[in-house]
Amino acid sequence: MYNYELTSLLEKVLGSSYQMKNGESAFHCPFCNHHKKKLQVNLDTQKWHCWVCNKGGHKVSILLRKVNASREIIKEALKLLDEYVSYSKDKKEVTEYQVSLPNFYKPLWKKSDDPLYKNALSYLQKRGIGPREILRYSIGYCDGGEYRDRIIIPSYDVEGKLNYFMARDMFPNSKFKYKNPPMSKDMVGFELFINWNEPIVLVEGAFDAISVRRNAIPLFGKFPSKTLVKRLVEKQVKKIYVALDEDAKQDAVKLSKFLMDYGIETYLLDMEDKDPSELGFNNFWNIANQSKQSKFSDIIKGRLNVF
Repeated sequence: MYNYELTSLLEKVLGSSYQMKNGESAFHCPFCNHHKKKLQVNLDTQKWHCWVCNKGGHKVSILLRKVNASREIIKEALKLLDEYVSYSKDKKEVTEYQVSLPNFYKPLWKKSDDPLYKNALSYLQKRGIGPREILRYSIGYCDGGEYRDRIIIPSYDVEGKLNYFMARDMFPNSKFKYKNPPMSKDMVGFELFINWNEPIVLVEGAFDAISVRRNAIPLFGKFPSKTLVKRLVEKQVKKIYVALDEDAKQDAVKLSKFLMDYGIETYLLDMEDKDPSELGFNNFWNIANQSKQSKFSDIIKGRLNVF
């Protein structure tokens, strides 16, 4: 599928192009300067590759960064790419779920004589979460339905609208600790509390983010969503701490390299075999403040002891 606007934007940076029979656009390669147009860009997959010097990648925005395109052009490209994917004939239909809290959700800031209320408070206290955090994050619990006996931690977008929630069983012998809602994770966790002008902390879960407090975004996984990546670029975030759990060191390295490809100052934290929620606020920030900026050479040579 050919996209005139997006191709024209790329031509502002890479020069003129022509459309190939397979639908890809061919440009002169800025890396090897071959006299023929050997750099092929596929807008459906965002993959780009030069058949002469073998330079390539999986994101058009990274290509633009490597050739020193302006921030304005990169932002416009991200916008057009988002629209292009949305209307592409090959795009799979995705069922959208209306985000809402469970029917039996009860806020913990509202006192109750329910034994589950006391169990929930006790569980949170053991994890270092008190009344201040309960009120700030609207933490609650469910006393019935499919989320019964679970702690509920909602996530809200920048407009204060619910965009996700986490459900954690409060009892130790549960078969499934977490029960996630049937909705897309393509959002920004705890976006309501994020100041994009300050350093960002990327963590796996909601409890980690609450423990870190300052500008922490839970990924609800090990890699940022498309929406989060777009927001990081649009907001021109300059500094990010990567603080994934102990069992996700290799994922943390991949994430750090991904962020560095976008030109973001990245700090891959060594948390001494603990998770952010286990470290707590003071210990976490002691480690973060003493950490050094990650470099490609550190990752390539394995100096971070993650392999």
